[in-house]
Amino acid sequence: MKAVNLPEIKKELNMLSSIELQQLCLRLARFKKENKELLTYLLFESQSEAGYIETVKHFIDNEFELINTNNFYYIKKSIRKILRNVKKFIRYSQQKETEVELLLYFCKKLRDFKPSIKRSTQLQNMYYRQLSIAKKTVSKLHEDLQHDYTIIMEDFE
Repeated sequence: MKAVNLPEIKKELNMLSSIELQQLCLRLARFKKENKELLTYLLFESQSEAGYIETVKHFIDNEFELINTNNFYYIKKSIRKILRNVKKFIRYSQQKETEVELLLYFCKKLRDFKPSIKRSTQLQNMYYRQLSIAKKTVSKLHEDLQHDYTIIMEDFE
């Protein structure tokens, strides 16, 4: 089955009643965890972006506490999983400020992580890659925010 493009889907959705739209959304939420998470963000958390950021930061804190530090293999695997989830949460928001906040928080937690990431080239590369992504995103923000975030990012280098 070939997927239809977005303009055609939009046209078709415009013809449906609100009850039919509700049923479609609930059906979508039933099939994938990501669909359910996105709907949760859109319905409950998109009104308060600061609250959403705090929720994600709390999630990051919890995940970093759960990392098995016995072996660098497990550390790398766990940190990649945390980063994957952070990227997913950034996609839900689609706001550049949220992206910068979450990436910088992730980098801060990674930098302060014990045992040090300096013992692993892969973790250092991940750290610097996320910092460069954050810098690139900061350049797309308003000038005042760019200045604020540039000052914050000086501590990371």
